[in-house]
Amino acid sequence: MLDASRVILGTHGQLHIDGVWQTHINKLEASVEIEKRELNLVGNDWKVHKNGAKKGTGTMTGYKVTSDMIQRGFQKFDIISKLDDPESYGHERVRLIRCMADKIQLANWTAGEEVPEETTFTFEGYELLDPIVAN
Repeated sequence: MLDASRVILGTHGQLHIDGVWQTHINKLEASVEIEKRELNLVGNDWKVHKNGAKKGTGTMTGYKVTSDMIQRGFQKFDIISKLDDPESYGHERVRLIRCMADKIQLANWTAGEEVPEETTFTFEGYELLDPIVAN
Protein backbone atom coordinates (compact mmCIF):
# COMPACT_ATOMS: atom_id res chain seq x y z
CA MET A 1 0.00 0.00 0.00
CA LEU A 2 1.19 3.51 -0.78
CA ASP A 3 2.71 5.41 2.13
CA ALA A 4 1.14 8.86 1.59
CA SER A 5 4.03 10.56 3.39
CA ARG A 6 6.32 9.50 0.51
CA VAL A 7 4.31 11.42 -2.10
CA ILE A 8 6.45 14.37 -3.15
CA LEU A 9 5.15 17.93 -2.85
CA GLY A 10 6.73 20.66 -4.96
CA THR A 11 6.97 23.01 -1.96
CA HIS A 12 10.71 22.39 -1.51
CA GLY A 13 11.58 22.50 -5.22
CA GLN A 14 14.50 24.63 -6.37
CA LEU A 15 15.65 25.96 -9.73
CA HIS A 16 19.22 27.04 -10.41
CA ILE A 17 20.29 28.88 -13.58
CA ASP A 18 24.02 28.49 -14.20
CA GLY A 19 24.47 27.67 -10.51
CA VAL A 20 22.43 30.58 -9.10
CA TRP A 21 19.32 29.71 -7.06
CA GLN A 22 16.27 31.46 -8.50
CA THR A 23 14.24 31.99 -5.31
CA HIS A 24 11.44 33.82 -7.15
CA ILE A 25 10.54 30.83 -9.37
CA ASN A 26 7.58 28.82 -8.08
CA LYS A 27 6.84 26.52 -11.01
CA LEU A 28 8.94 24.57 -13.52
CA GLU A 29 7.80 22.24 -16.27
CA ALA A 30 10.16 20.48 -18.66
CA SER A 31 9.70 17.52 -20.99
CA VAL A 32 11.33 15.74 -23.89
CA GLU A 33 9.48 14.62 -26.98
CA ILE A 34 10.86 12.16 -29.49
CA GLU A 35 10.06 12.22 -33.17
CA LYS A 36 9.17 8.67 -34.12
CA ARG A 37 9.67 7.66 -37.72
CA GLU A 38 6.92 5.32 -38.86
CA LEU A 39 8.13 2.54 -41.12
CA ASN A 40 6.19 0.11 -43.29
CA LEU A 41 8.11 -3.11 -43.80
CA VAL A 42 7.34 -5.83 -46.30
CA GLY A 43 6.08 -9.05 -44.76
CA ASN A 44 5.00 -7.23 -41.60
CA ASP A 45 1.41 -6.18 -41.01
CA TRP A 46 2.50 -3.92 -38.13
CA LYS A 47 3.86 -0.43 -38.50
CA VAL A 48 7.22 -0.21 -36.75
CA HIS A 49 8.94 2.86 -35.37
CA LYS A 50 12.46 4.20 -35.46
CA ASN A 51 13.57 6.88 -33.02
CA GLY A 52 14.25 10.26 -34.58
CA ALA A 53 15.30 13.62 -33.16
CA LYS A 54 14.40 14.70 -29.62
CA LYS A 55 13.04 18.10 -28.62
CA GLY A 56 13.17 19.50 -25.09
CA THR A 57 10.73 22.23 -24.05
CA GLY A 58 9.89 23.88 -20.77
CA THR A 59 8.34 26.77 -18.89
CA MET A 60 9.50 28.47 -15.71
CA THR A 61 7.10 30.74 -13.86
CA GLY A 62 7.54 33.03 -10.90
CA TYR A 63 7.60 36.66 -9.81
CA LYS A 64 9.52 39.52 -11.37
CA VAL A 65 12.38 40.39 -9.00
CA THR A 66 15.30 41.38 -11.25
CA SER A 67 16.03 42.11 -14.90
CA ASP A 68 18.17 38.97 -15.24
CA MET A 69 16.16 37.41 -18.07
CA ILE A 70 16.16 40.65 -20.09
CA GLN A 71 19.93 41.02 -19.57
CA ARG A 72 20.53 37.36 -20.46
CA GLY A 73 18.78 37.84 -23.78
CA PHE A 74 18.88 34.74 -25.94
CA GLN A 75 22.17 33.40 -24.58
CA LYS A 76 22.14 29.72 -23.65
CA PHE A 77 22.14 28.62 -20.01
CA ASP A 78 21.82 25.46 -17.94
CA ILE A 79 19.05 24.78 -15.41
CA ILE A 80 19.29 22.39 -12.51
CA SER A 81 15.91 21.39 -11.13
CA LYS A 82 15.87 19.99 -7.60
CA LEU A 83 12.71 18.28 -6.40
CA ASP A 84 12.84 17.60 -2.68
CA ASP A 85 10.49 16.76 0.16
CA PRO A 86 11.70 15.98 3.70
CA GLU A 87 9.40 12.92 3.89
CA SER A 88 10.32 11.49 0.47
CA TYR A 89 12.85 8.76 -0.29
CA GLY A 90 15.35 11.44 -1.29
CA HIS A 91 15.66 14.25 -3.78
CA GLU A 92 15.87 14.33 -7.56
CA ARG A 93 18.11 16.66 -9.53
CA VAL A 94 17.86 17.01 -13.30
CA ARG A 95 20.15 19.20 -15.40
CA LEU A 96 18.62 20.78 -18.51
CA ILE A 97 21.44 21.49 -20.94
CA ARG A 98 21.83 24.49 -23.29
CA CYS A 99 18.47 26.13 -22.53
CA MET A 100 17.38 29.14 -24.59
CA ALA A 101 14.41 31.42 -23.99
CA ASP A 102 11.73 31.39 -26.71
CA LYS A 103 10.77 34.97 -25.95
CA ILE A 104 11.75 37.59 -23.40
CA GLN A 105 9.10 39.39 -21.35
CA LEU A 106 9.94 43.10 -21.39
CA ALA A 107 6.82 44.36 -19.59
CA ASN A 108 3.75 42.79 -18.00
CA TRP A 109 2.35 44.69 -15.03
CA THR A 110 -0.89 45.92 -13.48
CA ALA A 111 -1.12 48.52 -10.70
CA GLY A 112 -1.54 46.93 -7.27
CA GLU A 113 -0.63 43.38 -8.38
CA GLU A 114 2.49 41.25 -8.19
CA VAL A 115 4.31 41.12 -11.51
CA PRO A 116 4.41 37.56 -12.86
CA GLU A 117 7.24 36.40 -15.10
CA GLU A 118 6.91 33.35 -17.35
CA THR A 119 9.66 32.15 -19.66
CA THR A 120 9.20 29.36 -22.15
CA PHE A 121 12.38 27.73 -23.38
CA THR A 122 13.90 24.89 -25.33
CA PHE A 123 16.85 22.75 -24.27
CA GLU A 124 19.27 20.47 -26.08
CA GLY A 125 19.86 17.67 -23.61
CA TYR A 126 19.33 16.53 -20.04
CA GLU A 127 21.10 14.57 -17.36
CA LEU A 128 19.57 12.86 -14.33
CA LEU A 129 22.05 13.84 -11.60
CA ASP A 130 20.29 12.39 -8.53
CA PRO A 131 17.46 9.86 -8.94
CA ILE A 132 14.89 9.10 -6.24
CA VAL A 133 14.99 5.43 -5.35
CA ALA A 134 12.52 3.76 -2.97
CA ASN A 135 14.09 1.91 -0.08
